[in-house]
Amino acid sequence: MKNSFVVFFTVLFFSFNLMSQQVATFGAGCFWCVEAIFDQLQGVHSVASGYMGGQTLNPTYKDVCSGTTGHAEVIQIQYDQNIISYKELLEVFFSVHDPTTLNRQGNDRGTQYRSAIFFHTAEQQQEAEYYKKQLDDQKIYDRTIVTEISEASKFYKAEDYHQNYYELNKNANPYCSAVITPKYEKFKKVFSSKLKDE
Repeated sequence: MKNSFVVFFTVLFFSFNLMSQQVATFGAGCFWCVEAIFDQLQGVHSVASGYMGGQTLNPTYKDVCSGTTGHAEVIQIQYDQNIISYKELLEVFFSVHDPTTLNRQGNDRGTQYRSAIFFHTAEQQQEAEYYKKQLDDQKIYDRTIVTEISEASKFYKAEDYHQNYYELNKNANPYCSAVITPKYEKFKKVFSSKLKDE
């Protein structure tokens, strides 16, 4: 009888944990920077860089950079909604890039760098559309938000060398030190209460 209770509560515990695990997918320019940022948040278990929203099967980085596949550079997040909510992820998303520039972030230009939210559930769609409207209504930005909100399609994980890119190359790649590091440091100051322990 005791063993039965142990098994029951073990199954219940794991079922509860599985229910709290969610997926979010965002495009906010170069995925090297966005991956590094979201990976620091409490409740985020993993972040993978990849491609979504295009028509080409099994696209490579070279394919996507050509701007002909229709894909956006995205990050796909596995997170625990009991620790961090989708709304909080949206708050970070809209804070760490410019959602008013069409197909561009800084010097990165092309449809692959578009601002995009790929929703996985109807609830995510509603939250994203509401959050975007609130920002526009409150005129948080000087221009209208152009962020695409679309249903998630097949996620193609990017090549291995793109994963955890900033952490592995921040001292070796001038792009990292010039573009990513200032944005990363600003993010850590603004969202210090939401960061994982060092």
